[in-house]
Amino acid sequence: MKNILLLGAGQSASTLIQYLLTLNDANGWQIAIGDVNAELANKKGEGKARGFAFNVTNVAQLEEEVGKVDLVISMLPARFHMAVANACLKFSKHLVTASYVNTEMRELDEEAKRKGLVFLNECGLDPGIDHMSAMQVIDQIRNNGNELIGFESFTGGLLAPTDEENPWKYKFTWNSRNVVLAGQGVVKFIQEGRYKFIPYHRLFRRTEIVHIPKYGEFEGYANRDSLQYLDVYNLRGIKTLYRGTFRRPGFSKAWNIFVQLGATDDSFQMEDVETMTHRQFINSFLSYNPHDSVELKLAHYLNLDMQGEIMHKLKWVGIFSDELVGLKEGTPAQILEAILRKKWTLSSQDKDMIVMWHKFNYIDKNNNNRETEIHSSIVTMGENTTHTAMSKTVGLPLGIASKLILEGKVKSRGVIIPIVKELYEPILTELSEDFGFDFTESCVLTPQE
Repeated sequence: MKNILLLGAGQSASTLIQYLLTLNDANGWQIAIGDVNAELANKKGEGKARGFAFNVTNVAQLEEEVGKVDLVISMLPARFHMAVANACLKFSKHLVTASYVNTEMRELDEEAKRKGLVFLNECGLDPGIDHMSAMQVIDQIRNNGNELIGFESFTGGLLAPTDEENPWKYKFTWNSRNVVLAGQGVVKFIQEGRYKFIPYHRLFRRTEIVHIPKYGEFEGYANRDSLQYLDVYNLRGIKTLYRGTFRRPGFSKAWNIFVQLGATDDSFQMEDVETMTHRQFINSFLSYNPHDSVELKLAHYLNLDMQGEIMHKLKWVGIFSDELVGLKEGTPAQILEAILRKKWTLSSQDKDMIVMWHKFNYIDKNNNNRETEIHSSIVTMGENTTHTAMSKTVGLPLGIASKLILEGKVKSRGVIIPIVKELYEPILTELSEDFGFDFTESCVLTPQE
């Protein structure tokens, strides 16, 4: 009998817990769920798993619980993973997380290998399914003796097409703070052999449109640092490397208004926040004029059509409302987030959608060195506000990977990510065949002169 400990039972763990309960039913594996909210842990365990109140800063409790099991899945905030990892090392237990490998985690590699342990990280959606789906095609290209010269990848957490009634065609499906702060800093990528950079204030004006059959058009803007994937995917020497985020067309132009105003700034605290309305928040970034409305001042400042699509989006989301923000203090970014959450929080009727799209360009050595292009996409829909597409795409890879490790089907050891065939192949296959993930792939020959 195998024993699994899941730490963290929040929204993103819902589908993962359901998967783990199937392992309980099919194999008799024992599942324990620890969360700061014991009632939530017990409720999600449905009487098939032991739920308990858990405090990761209680070292004695952490070590006691880790010592009882064969594998630990940490769905805690990333800052707590090292405490869990150290307990797993001490008691020789496998560890699985969805978070990025940081320097501290990487330093545990040798000891984890020496103890024969798997410390699998970056096994959720992004990072996770992006790694697996990309490496599956990259390996195919290379194994056929071809030369990869370009890789582009986009991922988006969006509303399902049936629920895109609001003019932004968007609501928060994941961490709302990350959405507000997206792209801050300098964007770096490679295009046709040249290093390219986009400063934050220009980011949302540099977008591209991608069409995905059955799902329509999507608008992509660049992620912060694509260059980190040069070594992750062994892409040194590649001519084009670009990773980005998907929204529906028109989103970025409207979002750019907040960027140009300074409303996404997270570097200073604003004054009088407790008595501030949405309208006053926006007005604080505009010049003083006792005669013009806030709408008119904004339109003049950023050259907007008062009756145009962007102003319609801004009005719909409530930024001109006299409603109180509802915070006692906050940075501009925190205040904007609070305003947006009122209209961009999923309702009980909403369903979300995850869309991922890759483009691979390669020289086909078996076809007169002809340049060839492969498009690969993955789409999945949420079922409801509990089993969202985001919950499915983060949780299911973690659950499947945990099963593979405990079944002895993963031979890799140490601190790893899912870029090897023994992980990506069975995980992607189960996602497609058992959970209805829509994987499609098409090949395009580049026209020759």
